[in-house]
Amino acid sequence: MVVFDEKLIKKYDRPGPRYTSYPPATEFKESITYKDYERKLNELYRRRSLLSFYIHIPFCESACWFCGCNVMITKRRDISGRYLQYLFKELSLLEKYLGNELKIDQFHIGGGTPNFLTEEELRKLMEEFLKRFSFTEGAEISIELDPRFLTRDYVKTLKELGFNRISMGLQDINEEVQRAINRFQSKELMLKVMDWLREEGFNSINIDLIYGLPNQNPKNFKNTLEFTLKLSPERVAVFNFAYVPWLKPLQRKIDKNLLPKPEEKLKMLKSAVELFQEGGYVFIGMDHFAKPEDELTLAQRKGELWRNFQGYTTRKGVELLGVGATSIGTLKDSYFQNYKTLRHYYLAIDEGKLPTFRGYIMDEDDLIRREVIMDIMCNLGVDFKKVERAFSINFKDYFSRELEELEELERDGLVVLKEDRISITELGRLLVRNVAMVFDKYLRNKKELTFSRTV
Repeated sequence: MVVFDEKLIKKYDRPGPRYTSYPPATEFKESITYKDYERKLNELYRRRSLLSFYIHIPFCESACWFCGCNVMITKRRDISGRYLQYLFKELSLLEKYLGNELKIDQFHIGGGTPNFLTEEELRKLMEEFLKRFSFTEGAEISIELDPRFLTRDYVKTLKELGFNRISMGLQDINEEVQRAINRFQSKELMLKVMDWLREEGFNSINIDLIYGLPNQNPKNFKNTLEFTLKLSPERVAVFNFAYVPWLKPLQRKIDKNLLPKPEEKLKMLKSAVELFQEGGYVFIGMDHFAKPEDELTLAQRKGELWRNFQGYTTRKGVELLGVGATSIGTLKDSYFQNYKTLRHYYLAIDEGKLPTFRGYIMDEDDLIRREVIMDIMCNLGVDFKKVERAFSINFKDYFSRELEELEELERDGLVVLKEDRISITELGRLLVRNVAMVFDKYLRNKKELTFSRTV
């Protein structure tokens, strides 16, 4: 069971990366262009790697004021048709470098609101992918859904098209909280949608919650946690609300005087950790919980869990291609992000170029540090011998400075330093980002960190 120490959490609570990549996306450079992407795609083809695709659908019919995603609020139903035409053109550009022999092992549609697409548009999207690529047996095919705009027929279509993993945002069931964030979603609706999904045979469902929203308090958030337990999803993510109106203008609509105080947020987090563990869920790390038989739990037990821009994944070594505006891909030693605005995304494709906005090419040190940071974040420890075999280094010599810095964290009970291993303790699991940050060379010279807080 995870140990909750309020004093230590306050000591270590500071801004830090979520490590969906290392180096973090803040280090991406616009000097990395589509030419670099083309070169890396050629290398990918020669490796014959399995593929993962992330497809970004940026449209939302209604604005959620807490949102930090790259979205476009519109009720125009024709806008998605044009967007898909450009997305298919991007696929054709990728096909020039990848051919049609490589297989997809992981496929995810995110947003925005992916079910902004009509059933016909979703069928067309899947058809265009299957023209060019095929899925592995047992591929993970997932989609994010907004329950407020979902129908029973849409759920049936998802099943027919082969989707096998669903993610939905619940955030909070309290009406006062929903009013303050402009997202109205009743308990009755969630129960109905869960029934539809279960009746169609979906047995891998993730629910997203957020703590720290306006009008939330420990008492009413506990009601949300208990309701989520009744829904019994296979996975739950409990995110800390980052109030950054200077970065996300939509958040200016939130009355900051209604936000809970830091000590109230800690109580909400503690309640989530305790209730989900008592309810039989395993605390995977940071803000994710999963049932004991879930793939994430099994992968973590084997030391095989990984992270990418989709969060925790069991597909380490599968190379991720981002398709659509603002999407990010992760290849073996590089990252590439598409243009964020539709105008620039469309313009690049009209010029016959991959719509690459920026990226990062890793050196050997980046690769070594990424391996260490991901093992800390995902598998709760680092085996020195494993890293030494992979990169032909002496771990203690290479990371002498970092091991010395970890001694304070060991005194505080967050880690155990052994002769050939770093282990995260039950006390340190909530602060795993802080442990990983010790190995992040890009943080050393930063005077100001613009990341979300670690707790």
